[in-house]
Amino acid sequence: MTETSRRTLFKVGGAALVTAAAMRGGTAGAAPDGRRTRPLGRHIAFGADPSKQVVISWQQLEKVDGAYVRIATQAGNFGAPIAAEVRTLRSAIAWQKGDHSFPPHGPDPMYQYYLHVRLNDLQPDTTYFYVVGHRGYDPATSKRRGEIASFRTAPTSGKPFTFTAFGDQGYGYNARKLNSLVADNNPAFHLALGNLSYAIHGGTANVEGGHPDTDKYDAARWNSLFVQNEPTAARVPWMITLGNREMEEWYSPNGYGGVKARVTMPDNAWSASTGIYAWRYQNVGLISLDGNDICSRNTANLDYTKGKQLTWLEGQLKQFRKNPAIDFIVVYLHHATYSTSDGGAESVAQQKWAPVFDKYQVDLVLNAHNRVYERTDPIKAGKGTKKVASRGTVNPAKDGTTYITAGAGGQALDKFYKDAPESYLDNENTSGTPTMRCYKKNSDKSTDTQVTWSRVRYRGYSITAVDVTPKTGSTPARMKVRALDEDGVLIDEITVQRG
Repeated sequence: MTETSRRTLFKVGGAALVTAAAMRGGTAGAAPDGRRTRPLGRHIAFGADPSKQVVISWQQLEKVDGAYVRIATQAGNFGAPIAAEVRTLRSAIAWQKGDHSFPPHGPDPMYQYYLHVRLNDLQPDTTYFYVVGHRGYDPATSKRRGEIASFRTAPTSGKPFTFTAFGDQGYGYNARKLNSLVADNNPAFHLALGNLSYAIHGGTANVEGGHPDTDKYDAARWNSLFVQNEPTAARVPWMITLGNREMEEWYSPNGYGGVKARVTMPDNAWSASTGIYAWRYQNVGLISLDGNDICSRNTANLDYTKGKQLTWLEGQLKQFRKNPAIDFIVVYLHHATYSTSDGGAESVAQQKWAPVFDKYQVDLVLNAHNRVYERTDPIKAGKGTKKVASRGTVNPAKDGTTYITAGAGGQALDKFYKDAPESYLDNENTSGTPTMRCYKKNSDKSTDTQVTWSRVRYRGYSITAVDVTPKTGSTPARMKVRALDEDGVLIDEITVQRG
């Protein structure tokens, strides 16, 4: 079996239209069984312009020839095949300590084959049907109608929509239940806030990611994640940001080679940026940041951009805020700028990023890492500006930025630091003193600060859903931000409204 070269692995080109005859004449060399292997783990993502750009991705467990996508605006009328780019990951068994037994006669190394097709010239506000296949496997035939999936491109403006978010998902019962809750909310897209598969599933608390000598790793967990998420992710674009457990040092550069093989994000901050990108969905400008760049506890990639990310962030925020078509700016990342969970907050983000969020009046910052739900009061210059109870309203232009930790996506839950009590809708509790814990560099030691801005704390599995309503006439645009427990019960809600 020939491994794809590293140069080919990380080169992402536009998809080309090819004829069915050309597909049949592709490269030879696939294993015979590969022609009968069913594609799995379909997941889609938006490009920087979600009204025109979508990426369709999936996985093959064996090498196949002539992989392709066919699309249609009517389910029975698929167009010509569009050739897929193959990105191959090679993972030595010696790297891995799985939560399953590796077969004694199984392959070593393990190969994972990820397929991607970029669609760049779609029509706005249109439903597309698609199938994925390869030579000898045609899902458009009548026998495989169950493999037809669909997605919808974004309107250019003016329509209400919902998006959802959570991080620290992993796979298992709780993760699957939250996936169903996401589907129930019928979002236009979902924000996956890092620490996705938990392929890095062990190690001491401050070396979970970026330390191959101590990290416990199981590459096959990615297979489980994509299969688990497929019922939702095959039709709802998942926009991914990087967590510490995505720092898989076995794959260069910066340990992000694995992520680059598995998913395709806009990554338009600069050439070869990973997980750092900006895009717009109607009246909302969205920015994904790499929190590993400012993380003092998991330090493998601390300051690896040498300030480049911060410079880009400020320029992008300035551009968004000057755009009259954008009402709201949402920043999402893995690590917490402000939190009172035991997992801590990031002092570097408070020192370098929060002032920029203040300057350009960022409306909402979403993060994970701490496996709880927590919402702050609006914050400016590190201090809460006013108390906003559930069902309250925030005006970010006057009040400041609201920070939400949405990290209870399926993995084992964390605690609030110093056992600060839970407090959420219809279960408010003002006792105790919430305390923010900021870890020192590469250490279990921390600096502790008592805070007044921790308004809602919930220690249970949950998702965050944001309902966006564009402005109409004299009624200003607004975002209703909801938190739902794993049974869909409302635990928090605020309205973010400018003006």
